[in-house]
Amino acid sequence: MTADHRDPQLPPHYEIRVRGHLGELMLGAFPGLQPERRGEDTLLRGPLPDQTALHGALAQIEALGLELLEVRRTAKFTRKG
Repeated sequence: MTADHRDPQLPPHYEIRVRGHLGELMLGAFPGLQPERRGEDTLLRGPLPDQTALHGALAQIEALGLELLEVRRTAKFTRKG
């Protein structure tokens, strides 16, 4: 078993990849997540405080008819720039 060295005070960070480029209206459904174009897909990155928030984001993807490609929990979120 491996030790988890994440800070328990910080919310977990996720990367959620969906097919296609999302416009401003659709991106508005994901406050707090930073969009990044990756080829023909969009990567939504950022903190989600708990499982309820994660499931809420996934429900939004389904409600908008987007194709979910990947969900990853990451060690931390860093912005480029």
